Amino acid sequence: FFAHLLISDALPWTCLEYIHLNEEETTSSSRIFIKILMQEVSESLGLVKLKMRFNDPYMETIFSGLFPKENPRNTRFAINYWTSIGLGALTDNLRQWLKDAPKRMMAQQMELAKRQEMMKKEGERGHFSDSSSSSGSSSSSSSGSSSSSSS
Repeated sequence: FFAHLLISDALPWTCLEYIHLNEEETTSSSRIFIKILMQEVSESLGLVKLKMRFNDPYMETIFSGLFPKENPRNTRFAINYWTSIGLGALTDNLRQWLKDAPKRMMAQQMELAKRQEMMKKEGERGHFSDSSSSSGSSSSSSSGSSSSSSS
């Protein structure tokens, strides 16, 4: 019934954005419902059209809960789920994302290390130039605060 509504566009595909396919947010019953729904949609539309729909760049954020990329654990869970229900072909992007994850993590760590090194160098430079001016400003601020407290 729901599959027919999706296929005929009587129910907008955006309703799928509320599904977060991971171990923590789904139950056995909800996963069975998703399985039946998606298998019926696949039978009616065909796997190629369904894959095209899920890979639509405009709808990517809508389907991000079905194909999670926020962490490798949820990605693996989704890949295993789609494969176990016979729709593993839908997971090509997830598989590629998971394969590239170590490279992305290494690049992020390198970028973070560079930023920290730059901040450290800027802090050292700023520390020497600000030390003489900060002592003068702190004495004026302390004298201003004492005069305000006496009034």
